Amino acid sequence: MANAAIVGINWGDEGKGRMVDLLTQDYDVVIRYQGGGNAGHTVINEYGKFALHLLPSGIFRKRVVNILGNGVALDPENLWLEIEEVVRKGVPITPENLKISDRASLLLPWHRALDGLEEARLADKKFGSTKQGIAPFYSDKYQKKTILAGELLYPEHLKEHLQDLMEWKNLTLTKVYGAQPVTMAELEGWIDHYCAKIKPFICDTGVFLRDAQKAGKNILFEAQLGALRDLDYGIHPYTTSSNAIAAYAPVGSGLPSAKVGEVIGVVKAYSTCVGEGPFVCELFGPEADALREAGFEYGAKTGRPRRVGPIDIVATRYGVQVQAATNIALTKLDVLSYLDKIPVCAHYKMGETITDEFPFPAVLGSAQPVIEYMDGWKCDISGIRSWDDLPEAARKYVEYIEAQIGCHIGYVSVGPERDSIIIR
Repeated sequence: MANAAIVGINWGDEGKGRMVDLLTQDYDVVIRYQGGGNAGHTVINEYGKFALHLLPSGIFRKRVVNILGNGVALDPENLWLEIEEVVRKGVPITPENLKISDRASLLLPWHRALDGLEEARLADKKFGSTKQGIAPFYSDKYQKKTILAGELLYPEHLKEHLQDLMEWKNLTLTKVYGAQPVTMAELEGWIDHYCAKIKPFICDTGVFLRDAQKAGKNILFEAQLGALRDLDYGIHPYTTSSNAIAAYAPVGSGLPSAKVGEVIGVVKAYSTCVGEGPFVCELFGPEADALREAGFEYGAKTGRPRRVGPIDIVATRYGVQVQAATNIALTKLDVLSYLDKIPVCAHYKMGETITDEFPFPAVLGSAQPVIEYMDGWKCDISGIRSWDDLPEAARKYVEYIEAQIGCHIGYVSVGPERDSIIIR
């Protein structure tokens, strides 16, 4: 079996966690290769319901090794709190099934502080940050002003490095934002309380992965967010600060020699968006409220109501292209069962021109949706497990999307549970 990546095709929140949880039955290693604790992957299985923010979604499979790669924004505080919550529900987490790359950079306490301060400064021009420190973290990483996880294993070196970074960062906190400086005592407390607890999981994951590759192990790469939030290919500047595309998986995982044979793109049967930025297909008013409630569309990390709309064919086709998707998992088809007619954003209108090409970010806000309608099926499909048993209208809806985006839909999710899936 080839290595595979599970990635988001749209704005994130597509249901990647439930697909990783399902498909890890066929894989030996699951790696989170980018992003941080600013988004949640919701998983429902025999242990209960979880919103994972940093832990790879393969953590529930007993024989799977889960890795946080060097491309991740590693937040020791949030990671440890998440580990405690998952363990409380009966899921074993040990250095045998969770490994942290010693080359992953740490998200430090001042990153969250700076995130909130900058959003406050931007006021009505804010980016819609989750205020988890992601943008300040990646900014510092590319300035080479972060602490590597492996430095936790060398206390004397760590203290000296932290002291230097603290002096530099306090200039920004105090001079730019007028905030209180961070003290060394605060940092030492943070190290003792959170960093010390994750130290047993830190190792040279590159060695482990190269050995796994030689042994023919199957590796699954798990992305955060989606193509439209990718730093380079998304709706700039309303993106995340890392590369959410499958092409980055080998680099961010710690195994740059890896070949990704299959890219499973996850697409929701309708559109949702958390945060700011252009969202061409957005619905408003009672129509939006009904869809939001039907799908319970609230952010897994923030609890914020998600912006909702019909499936956006133009944006989804672009996401498939950017991700080089080879297979699609269509999630939450069951949510649309209440509709008599199902709206679809089939094209965009730019001025007087109808287009099927996703516009450059600077002009995306002027695009208007061209809406078409398809017949609904008006019955509960959540118990269906066979493609042939789906109502004809539901099959036509899936086949229409497949034809328009140019990629096979191999998985159709009709519920949040692990087995609520139709495989085509």
